Amino acid sequence: MSTIDGPDAYLAFQEGSRLLADDHPHAAAVVLERARDLEPAQGSIREALGRAYFGCGRFTAAQAEFEQAVELDPVNDYAHFGLGLSMIRVGDHVGARRHLKLAVAMRPLEEYREALARVADAPA
Repeated sequence: MSTIDGPDAYLAFQEGSRLLADDHPHAAAVVLERARDLEPAQGSIREALGRAYFGCGRFTAAQAEFEQAVELDPVNDYAHFGLGLSMIRVGDHVGARRHLKLAVAMRPLEEYREALARVADAPA
């Protein structure tokens, strides 16, 4: 990932991503927090940390990281998707619909469409 400037941040990002892929979100969160602290303006780190927090059930923290990822990279479809899912978990269905619609518009994946369908008729 040439977009991550420091070698320590890059190594932490790689390790955190590996831990996420191996379904160890708690361990991934610890490593990715270090990467975020080293490179707070890296959307890819923020997205990965959001995924880790979501996997740990820390939905408010996941929402905050996905919000940062979207702010840093507004066309990151997965960050919008993760933000939408996090917003569902904290009860913000209106916000969730907005971000899920954006994710579907950017990349019409079935997973995105299914998430949007789950909140399409949910009360505000």
